[in-house]
Amino acid sequence: MGAIEDIYADLETDVSEEEFREAVKEKVEQMGGLADEETAAMLLAHELNEGEVETIADVEPGMDEVKFLAKVMAVGDLKTFERDGEDEDGRVINVEAADETASIRLAFWDGQAVDIDEGALDVGDVLRVKGRPKEGYNGLEVSVDKAEPDEDATIDVEPGDGSSVESLTMGQSDVSLRGLVLDTDSIRTFDRDDGSEGRVSNLTLGDETGRVRVTMWDDRADRAEELAPGTAVEVVDGYVRERDGALELHVGDEGAIDEIDEAVDFEPDADPIERVEIGDTVDIAGVVRSTDPVRTFDRDDGSEGQVRNVRVQDATGDIRVALWGDKADKDIAPGDEILVADVEIQDGWQDDKEASANWASTVVVLDDGTNVGSAPAQSGDDEHAGLASFAGDGDSGGASSGAGSSASGTDDSGGVQAAEQVEFTGTVVQTGDPVVLDDGEETMSVETNERVQLGQEITVRGVMDDGRLDADDVF
Repeated sequence: MGAIEDIYADLETDVSEEEFREAVKEKVEQMGGLADEETAAMLLAHELNEGEVETIADVEPGMDEVKFLAKVMAVGDLKTFERDGEDEDGRVINVEAADETASIRLAFWDGQAVDIDEGALDVGDVLRVKGRPKEGYNGLEVSVDKAEPDEDATIDVEPGDGSSVESLTMGQSDVSLRGLVLDTDSIRTFDRDDGSEGRVSNLTLGDETGRVRVTMWDDRADRAEELAPGTAVEVVDGYVRERDGALELHVGDEGAIDEIDEAVDFEPDADPIERVEIGDTVDIAGVVRSTDPVRTFDRDDGSEGQVRNVRVQDATGDIRVALWGDKADKDIAPGDEILVADVEIQDGWQDDKEASANWASTVVVLDDGTNVGSAPAQSGDDEHAGLASFAGDGDSGGASSGAGSSASGTDDSGGVQAAEQVEFTGTVVQTGDPVVLDDGEETMSVETNERVQLGQEITVRGVMDDGRLDADDVF
């Protein structure tokens, strides 16, 4: 093999070898003898390979032209539209494609679109694509100039629906998934490059295998306000994308989220509280021991924010959880069993660890009508804490009290025991009825008419009555 043949053999191009040789001769003439044929061939090869990317994840809006391999995951319907100043309608068909790194929408126009509609392209085909990328309504898309099947190339992603959260894989399209709505967010608006306004919202969906964040675009964004936590739904014609290292299920104008009359189980799989470390992002499941009122504050940009602290206990320990934004308005009370997922562990008040539930977190009241299975972990499990340890606690929802038991009872002979005085010192973490104190290791619910302030350290003395301390003295 000569030098030109070797260079051409390494090219991924639709230019024939004869055309390439003719171009080499023209390049030599253009350069006035400053380059020989081998140098000219290398320069042409660089020009022909310009725009070639390694993976779909490398494709970005604004690139003039890109070339890449992709597997067909789903083929849409042929659409017609009117072109300004032309008698003949235009035609377009959208194809969802993917590789191991990302998914992308391919737009085929006119004659190509008609050919695909007539069966020229099948799901599972691997294509060598050349086209122009841009930011579309539902994310990145490529307007295809040319696409040819490559029977020798392999891409390790499989089309088809994800029957469970666990089975979802990067690049899937035409996904159908049944699950339980765990949490919803408000609708947000944004400006597109073309001046139009876009709309997006999110909900969290769970099944017996896990949970996934669902992103809904434009008209589908309204479903976040129409679906309540605990509703069983089916996502139809979704597609899987990656964000911040996690898979998301997206629903655009061709997809839907329908309510179904079917039971769907969700089992939380949580991290033990005693083992979380600052900087971790974790899932916590447990019983709410205490709740604070919602507090508002002014942000640097002049807007108003809000936060609410709750303390959650599992079999291994307890932790304060800060609920930010809309999550602060959730109807959560002492005794509720909750899951707070994707929370960041931070250095909190008085050097205590604190879990921060922000926009990317999920907060689920597990006993609020949701159909959840029992937590798989048992008390003392080294890997997961869950809720199982509370299964037999008579009043699992009350504030924990290690300072004393009930104030009176019967001894073995049936006589009445004298009321036992209990003294407890702690910081006020909830005002109102009851007042809740926290000493860093446990909390105490207190009945008192004394006025106290959040953050104030007080000592109370009295007798226990139905899990609460009836305070005679507050000092």
